[in-house]
Amino acid sequence: MPPPTSADSWLTSRRFGIVIDAGSSGSRLQIYSWKDTRAARDQGGPEALNSLPTVEKGTRTGEDWVTKVEPGLSSFADNPGGVAGHLRPLLEHARTQIPPSLQPGTPLFLLATAGMRLLTPEQQASVLSATCEFLKFHSYFKIDGPSEIGPCGSSVRIITGEEEGLFGWIAVNYLMDGFKGSGEERTTYGFLDMGGASTQIAFEPGKEAREQTKDLIDVRLRLLGGKEIHHQVFVTTWLGYGTNQARERYVGQAVNDYEAARAELHSPASASDELILDPCLPKDLTLTESPVQPLSSTAHSRRPHTLVGIGSFEQCLKQTSPLLNKDAPCPDTPCLFNGIHVPPIDFSVSHFIGVSEYWYSSEHVFGLGGPYDVVQYERAASEFCARDWSQILQEHEESRKSGALGGDGEVLQNGQVISTGKWGNKVEISRLQMQCFKAAWLVNVLHEGIGLPRIVDPGGNSTTEGGKVAQQAEDKGLGRPHFQSVESVGDIAISWTLGKMVLEASKEVPPLSSSTRPLVDPIDDIPDLTTSPVKPIRPPFLDFDAIEDHISPHLPPSLTRHALGFSIVGLVFYLFIVVFCISALYRLRHRIRSTLRRCIRKKDRDYILQGYSMEEGRSLMNGLPSPRPSSPTRTISRALAGLKRLSPFGASSKMPPPIVLTDQVSPSRGSMTRSPSVPPVDFANGAASSFDPGSPRLGNLVFNGSVASLTSRSRNSSRLDLSALPRMSSRTHSSVL
Repeated sequence: MPPPTSADSWLTSRRFGIVIDAGSSGSRLQIYSWKDTRAARDQGGPEALNSLPTVEKGTRTGEDWVTKVEPGLSSFADNPGGVAGHLRPLLEHARTQIPPSLQPGTPLFLLATAGMRLLTPEQQASVLSATCEFLKFHSYFKIDGPSEIGPCGSSVRIITGEEEGLFGWIAVNYLMDGFKGSGEERTTYGFLDMGGASTQIAFEPGKEAREQTKDLIDVRLRLLGGKEIHHQVFVTTWLGYGTNQARERYVGQAVNDYEAARAELHSPASASDELILDPCLPKDLTLTESPVQPLSSTAHSRRPHTLVGIGSFEQCLKQTSPLLNKDAPCPDTPCLFNGIHVPPIDFSVSHFIGVSEYWYSSEHVFGLGGPYDVVQYERAASEFCARDWSQILQEHEESRKSGALGGDGEVLQNGQVISTGKWGNKVEISRLQMQCFKAAWLVNVLHEGIGLPRIVDPGGNSTTEGGKVAQQAEDKGLGRPHFQSVESVGDIAISWTLGKMVLEASKEVPPLSSSTRPLVDPIDDIPDLTTSPVKPIRPPFLDFDAIEDHISPHLPPSLTRHALGFSIVGLVFYLFIVVFCISALYRLRHRIRSTLRRCIRKKDRDYILQGYSMEEGRSLMNGLPSPRPSSPTRTISRALAGLKRLSPFGASSKMPPPIVLTDQVSPSRGSMTRSPSVPPVDFANGAASSFDPGSPRLGNLVFNGSVASLTSRSRNSSRLDLSALPRMSSRTHSSVL
């Protein structure tokens, strides 16, 4: 499909931006667009001046604004040459969606996440270098130059979990109008994100908490009117507390408890007895799992064990709660769980939006996405866990065969929802197997970990409904619901990539004052990274330690880093740089010498001209007669003479002959003097017009351009017979000047 043409009215004053989310399982390209500042102001009127630029999909219709390739970019750690084939389809897709005339002004970002973070620094550097080289030399999109961040600056880099949280926080508040309002009326939403490996939180603490918290990151955005808004956001991430890694720790704990109980009974190990009852699996579901993170180092504890589901959501809640590690030491109070400091959260002001696993675990199976009601959620989870696994499989097969379900848990008939809780093509068998555990983990993280209060109806919990939770919160004076899971607002999905593009669109708005600091990513706005809890990922593109580790086995012990106290590789590198610079200067010595000589001779020529002007009784500024009025013919002659001087042949062929000094007897004194012999000057051939008072040739007099000649000429000035010079020579000066 060819890109849209410039005749398309939708493209008028439109800007584009591209983000490639390089995750662990694949790379997803997303194209966004927005109107430039002037057009947005004209179309939006005065009200638009107090809002951020409107970021939309990069295509007017359809879903071509997003595309994905597999596997993840991190899979090329040992084969950086394969990066080009991985990214080529994404780049070709972007070219087909953005007009060629707009591509040079379209910023392109490849921001790698979880998968790339797990690689070694050397692998990260090699993959990023290959990525930068391909994107820079195979597209016309706007990419940063090399900097301390990387070979393509901030365009190609690895972002931390905290940066994901900050971009997600921007996206949530942009879509939920959290940035609107002013002063005390403005309250922003908190952001919760949970994946398979980690979970993040980002929120703006209350005024009192901000004054007492040092670990806040400045987020600056610019409204269309040029005014800058400023927020102080706390963000942190819990590695290992995503659903997949939490499940791995849970299995390790279950195996450890089972082995400890077997050791107390002194029962021999047998394959038939190794059945572990698991309340976090649906009833009668049997899985054989190997503990990835065994808590015991015995060989038997590392063997595969069989887990049999008993389907008890209440017991699952109780057994997964210790995984939060709330008893861990807290070096900087207050802490939520695992010893991670988090400022106090005032849930009456801070309302949270959950994405990713918060949405999947609520909506795809239970159909309870949106405003969160813990009572209804736990009831749905209890019913699901208690079901026989065979019934769940049968229902999933029926949903798959129908082919009409979209995975949102709703069954439509004649435009009406007739049933919920069904599963479409988006729900896989693996999701149904782990749904009971993930639901319990989500509830524990929200309430036991983050401290989200429960809304309990004293009259009985069985009457609550998810659709009424917002009204319940309002009746209890709590305002908006404390928490709600959201996947998209309108037709825009909530993603950290959207937050990145909102920031980029905001950067393009001209500031009110030229002295205003330019907008940058929040991680680049930290004044001192050494004291910041958020550390950006900067792979070393010239790692002396890594190089030395490869060659140290081949070095004598006296040349190792431990013996010398410094890196011998670094020393050799810097010596090479010094030798290279000295060699380059030596090869350019003649050119440098000639350049210096020209500068010195220029001063000598000015000094010679001044000396001869003083000798004839004229000052340097007004000693020479004023030039005659110029005519068009004379102007053309001067221009041609200038071109002849630039020519390597014409300048020497038309140059008047120099003066020849001859010895003769002065008739007045009867003494021998040296008088110049001046050839006739042909004014018709433009000899006079080629006079250059700034050169060593003064009229038809030729000097060698040195101070010695001027000194010699001045010492003999009293003996020079000026009457021997033709009167025409003085006219030559007057005609030239």
